Order: sequence, then structure tokens, then C-alpha cells
Amino acid sequence: MKESSSQQPEPKKSTVDRGLLVTVLILVSIGLLMILSASSIRAIQDYNDAHFFFRRQLSFAGIGLFCMLFFSRVDYHTYLKHSRKIVLIALFLLIIVLIPGVGQTAGGSRRWLDLGFFNFQTSEFAKLAVAIYVSSFISRKDDRIKTLVRGVIPPMIVVSGMFLLIALQPDFGTAFTIFAAAILMLIVGGIRIFHLGVVGTPVVIFMFYYITSATYRMNRVLTFFDPWRDPRGSGYHIIQSLMALGTGGLLGVGPGNSRQKFLYLPEPGTDFIFAIIGEEMGLLGAAAVIILFGYLAYRGIRISLDAPDVFGSLLASGLIIIIIIQTFINIAAVTNIMPVTGITLPFISYGGSSLLMMMTAAGILLNISRHRKR
Repeated sequence: MKESSSQQPEPKKSTVDRGLLVTVLILVSIGLLMILSASSIRAIQDYNDAHFFFRRQLSFAGIGLFCMLFFSRVDYHTYLKHSRKIVLIALFLLIIVLIPGVGQTAGGSRRWLDLGFFNFQTSEFAKLAVAIYVSSFISRKDDRIKTLVRGVIPPMIVVSGMFLLIALQPDFGTAFTIFAAAILMLIVGGIRIFHLGVVGTPVVIFMFYYITSATYRMNRVLTFFDPWRDPRGSGYHIIQSLMALGTGGLLGVGPGNSRQKFLYLPEPGTDFIFAIIGEEMGLLGAAAVIILFGYLAYRGIRISLDAPDVFGSLLASGLIIIIIIQTFINIAAVTNIMPVTGITLPFISYGGSSLLMMMTAAGILLNISRHRKR
């Protein structure tokens, strides 16, 4: 007899998604080149070494490459078994980093744990934990995700707890990224829109209170509408960012020739590195980076659609959602499409915690792609 055409596709072990792998490597390479240029003046000022940040990022990229290759070999079903432990570890890290003397403070925020060789940002691990936990919860509950009490409220309690802990650091950009990613994952998983309104309304109210309760956060919102209301204060960052993008024109001023990196643009190697890309590489270079992230999103969606089970599909969706939300927030802030949040550009901005966790996420996506359906 002939096999039935309705037979379910079988998972097959195969090679990883080369499109995603190559795109990640290109983005990391662009990041290294731009950090070499963007951070050189700050490195000379602070460490008397123009290549200080570049060498550190290069070492993080090497470790990140190992992490990506390692996790591309770890069966992603492992995270399904240990999802509760992973999210409890994330919550524990978010709690202890708030303890004075334990968490490291910089720029008015307590976000890092001193590991000796570098400061680890605990909220970066929380991003992976949320993607794993929510995808695990939905896949275990099946149709119960359509119910409010048993399907929606439990994961939202966990996610809201993470949101609150990260907001207390304070780091609203990362808190918002995690919450938005969880909501989108629940929508993909089949949550009812009415239930979304029920659980989302209290958080929206808290967000409004959180933004309006601090003068500097309100100033960011007001500056978004009119950066020139305080050009030497709250509007300084975005004005310098827009000047960098405007100076770049179509083709840019050339690699290494940025003027804004000479201590005019704050954080040129981290939060505002996309502005330096626009200045040195022009509109075409900035557009190329956006296209690369767009292609990365496409490959992630393909991996999600081709995953052999619900958990794999949701996990791939969650990871790519987090990467793209963070990318959008960073570029939108740099171009004044939304208020500045202080969130980095994935794979490109300087920062060991972000790069390691993003490359680990890429490794998990690559492993899911190994199990794609025939």
C-alpha cells in the first residue's frame, strides 16, 4: 500500500540553518568593526588604549561563538524538562542583584553581578528564561491556554514579577522587552484577546505610573516630542544622534571617520552605535543592517514554522521575537521614533552579557533548525 498523504512529517536531524548562522556572524563582525571605531576615543580617555573595548568585545565574541556552537548541539527539549528551574534561577538573579553590596551600580542603575572577569547583566539571562518558560507552559497546557485562570494568569504572574524586578533596577527598556515578548508568545499560543485585556490592563496602568513617577523618565517622554526644549540636558543625546545620522548622508563619511564619537555622542559604542553606523556608512549602510535583521527575523520564523513540535515552534518564536523587539526599540530610540530607553542593539553593541546571551539564543535556534520537519 502507498503511504497516506496525511501522515505527519517526521523530524529529521540535519544541518543547521545556514542563513541564520551566516547572518549572525555578519552582524557580530559588523559590531566588532563599529566598536573598533566608535569606542576608540572613549577608550583612550578612560584607559589610554584605543583598542580596549574592541579587544574585550572580541574576546566576548569568541566565547559567544563557542556558546552558539555548543547550544546548537544541545537538544532543545532539554529546556522543556528544566523550564521551571531556569525561570527560578532567573528570578533569583534578578532579586540578588538588587541587594546593595551584591549588585554592581553604574549610571544610577543596579543591574550587574561582578563575576571577576566581567560584570554579568542578570536581565539578559531573564530574556532567555522567559522565552523558555512561556513556550514550555503553553506547550504543556495545550488548549487550557484559552482559559484565564489556568492558562493565562500563571505565566503572567511570573512575567510580571520579572517585569517589576527589572523595572526596580531601573531598566524599563529591558522590562518592556520581556513583557512584550511574553504577550506576543501568548498570542501566538492562542490566548483570547479578552483575556489579554484583563491581564494587560494592570501592567499598562503600572507602566503609566512608572513613567510619570520619576522626573527623568517624564523628561525622556517630553524630549521625544521636542528634543530642542532642553538641548544641553535631556535632549542632548537624541540631538547628537540625529546629527550623526544626518551627517552620514547617503554614503557616510567613511569607516573610522565619525566626528560624533569624539565625546559628542554619549555611549557611541553601546546604546547609540547605530547612529555611528549611519554617520560612517550612510543611509545605505544603516539600511543594510536593518535588512540583515529583517532576514534574521525571516529565518527565525521559518525555523519556528518548520519545528517538529509545539514547544520548538514557540521557543523559536519567542527567541526571535525578543531579538527583533530589542532591535526595533534600539533603532527607534536612536532615530527618535520613540523615547530613549537605554537598550542595546543585538549582536552589534558593546557588552559581554548581551552578546553572550544573544549568541546563546542563536545557538538554540540553530538546534531547533536541526530537527526541522521533512
